[in-house]
Amino acid sequence: MASDFPMSAELEQIAGEINDIFRALTNGFQKMDKIKDPNRQTKQLEELTGKMRECKRLIKEFDRQIKDEESRNPPEINKQLNEKKQSMIKELNSYVALRKTYTSSLGNKRVELFDMGAGGSDPAAEDNVQMASAMSNQELVNAGRKTLDETDQAIERSKIVVEQTVEVGTQTATTLKGQTDQMGRIVNDLDTVHFSIKKATQLVKEIGRQVACDRFIMFFLFIIVCGVIAIIVVKIVHPNNKNIRDIPGLAPPAPTTSRRLLSEDLLRGFH
Repeated sequence: MASDFPMSAELEQIAGEINDIFRALTNGFQKMDKIKDPNRQTKQLEELTGKMRECKRLIKEFDRQIKDEESRNPPEINKQLNEKKQSMIKELNSYVALRKTYTSSLGNKRVELFDMGAGGSDPAAEDNVQMASAMSNQELVNAGRKTLDETDQAIERSKIVVEQTVEVGTQTATTLKGQTDQMGRIVNDLDTVHFSIKKATQLVKEIGRQVACDRFIMFFLFIIVCGVIAIIVVKIVHPNNKNIRDIPGLAPPAPTTSRRLLSEDLLRGFH
């Protein structure tokens, strides 16, 4: 059914699905009066209830889509869309009220059928009464004992089931406790591993700093050794270099002849 005002494609689709469900609900409730079997009426009512749930979901989707498009539509269109939504809700509520009426009617019919079965007109009930009256006292006692025995056996079976259930519950609780303790140990192990990793990281950093310092010292010593070697090489290549003679420890030794002349001059001065 087309709308009297413009709607988006999404709203048109949702409104069409809701109208289809409303038509199906109308036809379904019309068929309810033609169905005489209470079981078939119950099944038909369940199907209609499912359709009403789907209709409620679509109305919520319709409302959500209205809110999404509210900023893009003029106020008049938003007002008409909200009125359309309220109309759908009102129509759905009318079907909900109709469903309650039929549900109440079906409940009364079931009570009447139950009363008719308990009123004495049921042939099976009359046969049971006649059989009980035809039995002797001993047979009645034996039948009562048999019923009690069957009841005791059912109770014993129920006790066994309860004991088994309690045992399974105890085992489950024990297993859960063990798993909880295991999880606690795992958490503690993870904390220990985390602490060990942290300490190892700090140790690696300290070792890195120490290695860097050692490398710097080795590099400095290497420079000193290279300098000494360079001076020695220069001394060997240029023995008369005055700059090298000025360096302590590297000046060449004084000639022996000059030392002798100096000592002789000193002796002559004394004489």
